[in-house]
Amino acid sequence: MTFLDEWKQFSNARIGLSRFGSSISTKETLRFRLDHARARDAVLLNPDYLKLVKEMENLGNPKNLSSMLVKSQVHSKEEYLLRPDLGRRLDFESTCKLQPLAGNFDLVLVGVDGLSAKAIDENLIPFFKLLMESIGKTTLSIAPLILAKLGRVAIGDEIGEILNAKLSVVVIGERPGLSSADSLGVYITYHPKVGKTDESRNCISNVRPSGFNFESAVAKTMYLITESIQRKLSGVDLKDEMPPEFLIQSKDKTVITDSN
Repeated sequence: MTFLDEWKQFSNARIGLSRFGSSISTKETLRFRLDHARARDAVLLNPDYLKLVKEMENLGNPKNLSSMLVKSQVHSKEEYLLRPDLGRRLDFESTCKLQPLAGNFDLVLVGVDGLSAKAIDENLIPFFKLLMESIGKTTLSIAPLILAKLGRVAIGDEIGEILNAKLSVVVIGERPGLSSADSLGVYITYHPKVGKTDESRNCISNVRPSGFNFESAVAKTMYLITESIQRKLSGVDLKDEMPPEFLIQSKDKTVITDSN
């Protein structure tokens, strides 16, 4: 086994590709085309929104929450790609649907399709299920679960502002790479309101079974939620000081442990 073969055990990056003369092998060329097609599909296809909303209602969460589908001001996938600004704001109908639900919540969870239908279809519900189990062990009050169609990260700011939530947690399909078309990103924003910018958020990236696994991502999310509410801030002002001994890297996955 060469040193490149050893590296390839720990990364999906295209390193040490086999060649014939000056050309990449047919096997590697076909693999590249397949991964490229998967990435394009992740961006251009739509998740099964109605199925996801139903599954969100059937999570068996201890808070007995309802769920709701809302939509951005985007009208098509093409417009979504060309007009990021429209994906950051709710359309009029969605605003009207949310206003009667306003309360005094600690947090709101928002699932957003973003740039990967595959990530949302396959990974949103498993992640939400584990996260809701953790939230259920706390006294945090939580708004109805929201699924946003054709949205960007900042759509969670308007949703949080309308529902009067202290914190918004946006779980969105990330821009796919050639080896990771199913990654979720988690964005945590204190005092969400229209006009907030990216430095005001904390981000957890590459959340997927083959990346930062759900158990680890939930532990990190709960840590940031707790710290953000206690300190009344988020983003660059909230440093991630989670003890490293909570996360132990094993060969198969990251394992959560109790530091006590």
